[in-house]
Amino acid sequence: MKEVYINKISKFLPNKPVTNDEMEKKLGFINGKTSKGRRVVLRQNKIKTRYYAIDDNGNISHNNAQLATEAIKGLCDANFKAENIELLSCGTSSPDQILPSHAAMVHGFLKNGNIEINSPSGACCSGMNALKYGYMSVKSEQTKNAVCTGSERTSSWMMSNTFEDEIQHLKTLEENPILAFNKDFLRWMLSDGAGAFLLENEPKGEHSLKIEWMEGYSYAHEMEPCMYAGSEKLEDGFLKSWSEYSSDQWSKKSIFAAKQDVKLLDENILEKGVDSLKLALEKHNIKPEAINYYLPHLSSYYFEDKFFNVMLEKGINIPKDNWFMNLSEVGNIGSASIYVMLEELANSGKLKKGDNILLAVPESARFSYMHALLTVC
Repeated sequence: MKEVYINKISKFLPNKPVTNDEMEKKLGFINGKTSKGRRVVLRQNKIKTRYYAIDDNGNISHNNAQLATEAIKGLCDANFKAENIELLSCGTSSPDQILPSHAAMVHGFLKNGNIEINSPSGACCSGMNALKYGYMSVKSEQTKNAVCTGSERTSSWMMSNTFEDEIQHLKTLEENPILAFNKDFLRWMLSDGAGAFLLENEPKGEHSLKIEWMEGYSYAHEMEPCMYAGSEKLEDGFLKSWSEYSSDQWSKKSIFAAKQDVKLLDENILEKGVDSLKLALEKHNIKPEAINYYLPHLSSYYFEDKFFNVMLEKGINIPKDNWFMNLSEVGNIGSASIYVMLEELANSGKLKKGDNILLAVPESARFSYMHALLTVC
């Protein structure tokens, strides 16, 4: 089998950074009132700026497929053109439509000839699943190269008009017209953007990153859904699909809004994450002290110290000085976060030949985790 190298990395963050004080103006006020949960969530996640595909006039500037396309264009130059792409693998948790697939829409914007496409679904791990598909294709010599992406356009899901019918329905029922915290929570967490990797079967450029291995773990067999959209979670944990509700209930219950079971998240995301990390490291006989850079995709800095402490309890001591994150500047971009994080590290001037980089991506949807080890060439 061939070795696989990440030879180029690109990102696309739409428009200008949005500060905490500007967020609600961009997304809109629910029921004309400031969110009671906003300051609490922002204080805990410590995100200072993020990006939205919303222009200064409140208009949508890019859809998800366009964000991914712009990131891919950043990989292209005189030596590698879009027409040279053999495989396009695109992950997202916020596709623009149910059908066609996300990768098909990106390919439609690229207009770069007949190629293979792949569209893994899911939440944050979908970007890593897209990467693994490309990795396996190049490694098994099915293709000589692959372009893999992670991208999100969640801002339109979080805009106030998404919840207007639900608020009016609550008023009619004489209930307290405040958006439930499990929906409001995510409004202050998520960001828009895209990242792209060019994978090839030989190293090129100053610092290629060799993919040593990738491992994935799911705990859905023992955990109920935690983050969901297009459904409603019943008391027994069962997800009732949007297709089982009448169309008038879609808006009254904000069925298509993204929701997070915050209690379930807090109780399990760290334990399962460290458990899966331990399994991956032991499988490949990698000692924590061999890791030069650890890139954990955390949704909030609220989890940083807690995660580190659980790692120590399980015998995984990767010093905080070796951690690299950019959450506070770019926000939580879901499947794109690990791409944007690695892009910044790769362009920081810090990397040297032989450095080991460990990527870790959790997905709270039903508790899945992906890990990958890279070596700087």
